[in-house]
Amino acid sequence: MNQPIVERILEQSNSQTLLIKSPNKRNGFTLTFIGIIGVVIGIGLFLAGSHLFAPGIVCFAFGAIAAVLGISKLVEPEVTLSIDPLGIRYFHRRGEVQIGWQNIQRLDQPRVTQGLEIITLPYIGIKLKAVGPVLDCISLRLASGLLIEQRPLLMTVSAQDEDLSTLENQMSAEFTPFIEDDSRYKGVLAMFGHRCRILGNHLGFHLYIATDALDRPAEEFIRLLRSYQHQAMSESDE
Repeated sequence: MNQPIVERILEQSNSQTLLIKSPNKRNGFTLTFIGIIGVVIGIGLFLAGSHLFAPGIVCFAFGAIAAVLGISKLVEPEVTLSIDPLGIRYFHRRGEVQIGWQNIQRLDQPRVTQGLEIITLPYIGIKLKAVGPVLDCISLRLASGLLIEQRPLLMTVSAQDEDLSTLENQMSAEFTPFIEDDSRYKGVLAMFGHRCRILGNHLGFHLYIATDALDRPAEEFIRLLRSYQHQAMSESDE
């Protein structure tokens, strides 16, 4: 979506909501169907005789893999993100979370250095003004799921940080209450709050949306988000 189209969307209505659908969900039914057929053929070859055991194993294995991939696509939400004048709503198979424009300080792709090369990570990074508003609306199930999915980001941080003892101390703090202003969070929410703070300190962003959840290139999507945020902030100042 180019800039003129973005501007037309913003001018249509203050209540305009843009829904983002990930292309990853495509072919879910096809993969599942092919996988089931492969499994059935594999079982049939097993039963046909020992001389067909090898091709049966191949059909069964590939069928099982295809079925698992297909089912994983089917369980993903139809809409991954919605964007409106209030902010961004991220939809995940474990739940959803709302991030208001007023609480977003920066939007960009996180980058790290590897030798003399700058590597762009496959995420949209969101730097928050405060973590508390996100902890107030995120479900425990989604917070625990994101903690698991963020392990590659932690590995990236550990590869970048020369002083690993500092990172280890920060990670050990995940099991302590998370305190921000006058709010105190415990359990999974505290762990997620500490994780957001760690990633914010080392990578510059608190929340991360994988680029495979988008329906367009990351650079174009960031321009879209910035346009919505600029429009929302301008209207709030009037």
